[in-house]
Amino acid sequence: MRAFSSVFSQILNLFPRSEFEQLVSKHRANRHNRGFSCWTQFVSMLFCQLGRAQSLREICEGLKSIEGKLSHLGAHAPARSSLAYANAHRPWQLYEDLFHQLLGRCRDVAPRHRFRFKNKLISMDATTIDLCLSAFDWAAFRRKKGGIKLHLLLDHDGHLPTLAVIRPAKIHEAKIARFLDFPTGSIWYSTARITILSGSLNSANGRSSLSLAKKFARDTRCSLAAL
Repeated sequence: MRAFSSVFSQILNLFPRSEFEQLVSKHRANRHNRGFSCWTQFVSMLFCQLGRAQSLREICEGLKSIEGKLSHLGAHAPARSSLAYANAHRPWQLYEDLFHQLLGRCRDVAPRHRFRFKNKLISMDATTIDLCLSAFDWAAFRRKKGGIKLHLLLDHDGHLPTLAVIRPAKIHEAKIARFLDFPTGSIWYSTARITILSGSLNSANGRSSLSLAKKFARDTRCSLAAL
């Protein structure tokens, strides 16, 4: 008999249940769960992302429509109040550790970048997200405009996003990068600069940065001005 596995089930297989439960025990996240486990919360929020649900009602009603299949995944359709309470009170550190656990497995199989140099290549870029200043007065950006900035760090070995930081829109990505640790000899670049690093952005080597930056620009067939 041929076995059938849905796409949703295959995605969940990337998160072994035993490893997930170890993280739950580490953070004591299942305390006072009252029948609504962290695993069910995770399945619900993953369904939310993949299904582009816009509200708690969409998540819960959507899961109810496939409740017969959820039992095979070890989850059930939650009530809106239970999901809202869990999202507000469960430790977010659980899902941070889960992300880094998955990222580690991806790095093990990710191919290296195809440029000629052997240094690790890391890029950082930021996107400004406009907000209504009258509704989000804490996000003042300009006189009549509000906004936040999403800073994303990309590892070119496998093109893996390794960090996402949300800060006020006025903050430049170079200021965020100064608080991050990078492997020695890494090349960090943004739209404005290219730097070779010896552990952090504050200890960059200027001479080797310039020569390696020129080589990087030549390998990518673009100019430094274009970057």
